Amino acid sequence: MNAHAGFVPHHALVSAPSAAPARWMLVLHGIFGSGANWRTFIRRLAEAQSAEGAPGAAARPWGFILVDLRAHGMSQSPPAPHTIAAAAEDLLRLGDRLGLDIRGVMGHSFGGKVALAYLERRPTGIERGFILDADPSARPAGESGSESPGVLAMLRAIPQPIPSREAFLEAVHAAGFSRGIADWLAMNVRREGDGFRIRLDLDILDALLADYFARDLWHVLEDPPAPAGPGVPGVPGVEQRRIHVVLGGKSKSISPASRDRFEALAARAPWLSVHVLPRAGHWLHVDDPEGLFDVIRAAL
Repeated sequence: MNAHAGFVPHHALVSAPSAAPARWMLVLHGIFGSGANWRTFIRRLAEAQSAEGAPGAAARPWGFILVDLRAHGMSQSPPAPHTIAAAAEDLLRLGDRLGLDIRGVMGHSFGGKVALAYLERRPTGIERGFILDADPSARPAGESGSESPGVLAMLRAIPQPIPSREAFLEAVHAAGFSRGIADWLAMNVRREGDGFRIRLDLDILDALLADYFARDLWHVLEDPPAPAGPGVPGVPGVEQRRIHVVLGGKSKSISPASRDRFEALAARAPWLSVHVLPRAGHWLHVDDPEGLFDVIRAAL
């Protein structure tokens, strides 16, 4: 038994009203986020499956599992080690606990790399993977184009307790971050005793980020998936795995070398498709929610 055996992350199930999902998809947020960041988008995606003219997913509708990854949201105080691999193992335990037929995973940014580690541990049985503006490469944090290391340093510098939520927003903005990022980070600020405190263990997040930048997971995309295998008569079989990579055309989080590698892989790998949203930066579901919705809905 390993050091973090038994830890199961907080989660919420989302499906269309009166729907009986035939299969389920994990939805994984980025660093400093939580499953709630994706609730509105995912609820719309779930409901669209039963709409007139919906793609083939309507025959085997998806339900979605919004996960708070370890040390995020309500998944606090996880045991060590604090790594991408440990976060993926958390998801395996969550699947065992839920007893649902998990056939897909979707992850944005940090969550995208956790999704790759999860796919690595599920060589069979996964039909869909969506990797949303996540670079599989190992690279120095300072060369990543990511704002995350700067956000972490800024959060460490804010004295706590914080007088008010407004004071937190002002501190984030004064550090040079946008109001949008400030509002997003403020979801982690909670009233506690004599003021407001940041509900995040910054040491754990530091460790998770270090492992995120150190880990190379290209092989998960480049290795051919296992054959789907025959189905049981009268019971839908597992579909062949398809991976969809969605990139923001304006995102600085994906290096030019990685963009080229994605495109070259898609040209030779029938199991992988690359979609670029020209107007979007790193925050795909904020910058171009309609474009992202159309890509995922068509690929379910």
